[in-house]
Amino acid sequence: MVTKIKLYERVSLLHDVPERNLKRGTVGTLIDYIPHPRGGEIGCVLEVFNVLGESIEVVVVPRSYIDELREGQRPHPQGDAACL
Repeated sequence: MVTKIKLYERVSLLHDVPERNLKRGTVGTLIDYIPHPRGGEIGCVLEVFNVLGESIEVVVVPRSYIDELREGQRPHPQGDAACL
């Protein structure tokens, strides 16, 4: 079972989202959960920021595409996985 991440928590992408030019490890903020229109996997609305803290993208991805940041991880705003 996938745990529910609290809204407004920082999360990282577990997969690339090529249609939005986002890479695995990109960090964003979980803004909302949305139901799938046909009963599929729940969607997560993320806001992604650049290193200056400016919003650069709002994207919806399946819940299985994100994970919460863990202690000891350094966020990597546009790269390949969070750095240790």
